[in-house]
Amino acid sequence: MPEPETPVSFPPAFLWGAATSAYQIEGAVREDGRTPSIWDTFSHTPGKTAGGEHGDIAVDHYHRYREDVAMMAELGLTAYRFSVSWSRVQPTGRGPAVQKGLDFYRRLVDELLAAGIKPALTLYHWDLPQELEDAGGWPERDTAFRFAEYAQIVGEALGDRVEQWITLNEPWCSAFLGYASGVHAPGRTDAAAALKAAHHLNLAHGLGTSALRTAMPARNSVAVSLNSSVVRTVSEDPADLAAAQKIDDLANGVFHGPMLNGAYPDTLFPATSSVTDWSYVLDGDLALIHQPLDALGLNYYTPALVSAVEPDASGPRADGHGASSFSPWPGADDVAFHQTPGERTEMGWTIDPTGLQDLIMRYTREAPGLPIYITENGAAYDDKPDPDGRVHDPERIAYLHGHLTAVRQAITAGADVRGYYLWSLMDNFEWAYGYGKRFGAVYVDYSTLERTPKSSALWYGEAARTGSLPAIQGD
Repeated sequence: MPEPETPVSFPPAFLWGAATSAYQIEGAVREDGRTPSIWDTFSHTPGKTAGGEHGDIAVDHYHRYREDVAMMAELGLTAYRFSVSWSRVQPTGRGPAVQKGLDFYRRLVDELLAAGIKPALTLYHWDLPQELEDAGGWPERDTAFRFAEYAQIVGEALGDRVEQWITLNEPWCSAFLGYASGVHAPGRTDAAAALKAAHHLNLAHGLGTSALRTAMPARNSVAVSLNSSVVRTVSEDPADLAAAQKIDDLANGVFHGPMLNGAYPDTLFPATSSVTDWSYVLDGDLALIHQPLDALGLNYYTPALVSAVEPDASGPRADGHGASSFSPWPGADDVAFHQTPGERTEMGWTIDPTGLQDLIMRYTREAPGLPIYITENGAAYDDKPDPDGRVHDPERIAYLHGHLTAVRQAITAGADVRGYYLWSLMDNFEWAYGYGKRFGAVYVDYSTLERTPKSSALWYGEAARTGSLPAIQGD
């Protein structure tokens, strides 16, 4: 007989969470004073999303939040990461708040606390108010100051009950997919504007962190969620190593450099000199950005594999960030991306838990003493109910088991990882992919909006209740 598996156990205070974002689940896009965000505009622009799909209804969380919180509690989750819709709270991106918008989040937080679930609030998950984009968007410096005002409003409204705060989610996507490759809202394709957007997102983070600290009790934690890339090379050739450095700067250093160290990487400016002169980085900006953080959120899905471009290279760019003839990597046309070997998810992303462990250990070394939360990790599969209405997703269970094991190995190696947020709580609007990619641990029938926990949700719930990973059962 085979030996039984040794349970992989986690620290007693480890948070077992799930994550969502406002535009992907809430719906109710015209209710209670909410105005369009850039994702409303983008998703209603022909040809921008799969099948022209949009988040007008999404999964109707705005009206079903009590049902959804009860489901989280039944599953055994101890934490829930959600985002606030900026245009629901501050419709024009400036001026006073709409109290009906804030009231929705007050009710949600109260429901979570009553269920014993710790709320983690993300202020910005890509849904810039359209009026701010019309005024120039993230390439405009003023947008960072508008974000600080918004942060102050939400901090004052919810800081007495929410202890975990995240300023920005994946600013890389906001800057480079939104303004360089155009596959995300607002759909612009201007490499110089993308680098300006990156700097102003950094500035927004710093100003927003300071605003939160003036608005909330000192006990509260302020973090940022970065989708830092694990960049690997096809060889140790100096040209390939130089390519990896360029991508590491554009994917990682452009954000964590100012945020964690108060400086951009030395190699970033010369690498992008053909695109911009960085004259918008003003004296004092880096000090404003470099605010002490209480934690770091890391989002991870798959590693990147790069090399220098071969002279006769052709074909699509295999960087996993959507199809566009415009690159999301300003100044990096001399870098080639390669599909990493191995099993893939429905997104075409290679499954590689070692990348998550490598990412955690990198920040353990580079930001010693800073607690880490895995604020997103998950996989899309082509999930379907069986004849009895059950949704069995053994691939996702194996994915979660592998990645949570990597987290535990990092903890054993000395990393201070305090929680994990599964992406996503439930199937939802997957941005430009519409509703075709299901990341949820809970299945949503989009015709009825009925929720059905998949087998992965039950598996993850058992892990949350016991603090250890259940064995993977064979089919």
